[in-house]
Amino acid sequence: MKIISFFSAPDREHWLSRLRLCDWSGGKWLCELIDKGWFFETVGSTSKLLLLTDGDKLASFCSLSERDDIPDSGLTPWVGFVFTYPEYRGRRCFGQLLSECESLAAEQGFEALYISTDHVGLYEKYGCEYLRNMTDMRGGDSRVYIKRTGQP
Repeated sequence: MKIISFFSAPDREHWLSRLRLCDWSGGKWLCELIDKGWFFETVGSTSKLLLLTDGDKLASFCSLSERDDIPDSGLTPWVGFVFTYPEYRGRRCFGQLLSECESLAAEQGFEALYISTDHVGLYEKYGCEYLRNMTDMRGGDSRVYIKRTGQP
């Protein structure tokens, strides 16, 4: 398995075709942001889309972004668009991506990462701690998790 950055990959069309296989509504929105050229405008100019690949297959993906679905929180960076394809679940694929996100954030001097979700019990497995509930951009209640990077 290998982690690549979507926007710097030479074969983006191939990886976009794999992203389109995601049946989750968030994945469909991600593809729309890419198609319309709105990804960076929406989540921030320094944001990344990380792909965990298995040869020419896509196992899992997530973004590391300046903004997510919690408006005006003052928190950054965010891990978002987290998805693992069904055939790769249970293999801790997201853990590999989260470690990469931690490293990238620490290199930029960030002490923590944040995750907005409605899942309970998933992110705790990767050392994330529940921070608090916050209102997302649709007006719903979202659980916000923090993951410390180890950067002082």
